[in-house]
Parts: sequence; structure tokens; C-alpha cells
Amino acid sequence: MTPTATTLLAYASWFILLLLCLAFVRTSLVMQGKRASNSFAPSGDDMEGFAKRLTRAHANCYENIGLVAAVLLYAIATNQTALTDGLAYVFLGARIAQSVAHLISTNRLFVFLRFAFFVVQILILIFWLLKLFHHI
Repeated sequence: MTPTATTLLAYASWFILLLLCLAFVRTSLVMQGKRASNSFAPSGDDMEGFAKRLTRAHANCYENIGLVAAVLLYAIATNQTALTDGLAYVFLGARIAQSVAHLISTNRLFVFLRFAFFVVQILILIFWLLKLFHHI
């Protein structure tokens, strides 16, 4: 499996891991009688602390997976993963680091770190797109 394919699969796995953590937090609150199962806001605005940050970290994954999947699947489908393989793991690391920074805190330092990891991902995606368009 190429680094591009591994990154796509790992991104999906990270997304599912965050979803499972979110389900665990919400299920725990319901089982403890602290919340009704149908009372959770999709945005996480009705939660506090870690649960709210977890909801947003999960949402951030699905807000970006379409673009990531489109670029990586295009590279895979057109047999051009040599163009994306070199930065695939850097991209994945930045994705996971962004989520982890989000989960840790919302203080200025972690917001800055989260944004920096996001910028790394966007720059890599732009670089990949330029390389892929150049080979059309």
C-alpha cells in the first residue's frame, strides 16, 4: 500500500476513533442520567470542556475529509501517488496533531498550534493539486 493510500485509510480511521470517543462520552452522560439521548446539539455548543472540544475536533474531520479524499483518491485512481506519497505522512501527522491540540485546550497557544497544523495541511493540499494539475 502506498503512503497516499495509507494516509487516506488512516485519516478515515482517525475520524472513526474520534467518533467512537464522542459516542462514549455521550453514552456515558446518558447512562448516568445527566442527559437525554436526544438532547445533544450537533455543534457541541451544549457541552463543556473536553466534550465540546471533542465534538469540534470530530466535526473538523468531516468538514475536511471531502477535499482530502478527492485529492488522494484522484492520485490513486490516476496512478500518480508518486506525486503525493512524499508528503502523505506529514499531512496525516498534521491532521492528527491538529485534532490533538484541539482536544488538549482552547487557550491561545493551542489555538495557534491547531491553526498552524491546519495551515500545513492546506499548503500540502495546494502543493499536491498544483503537481497533479501539472501532470494532466
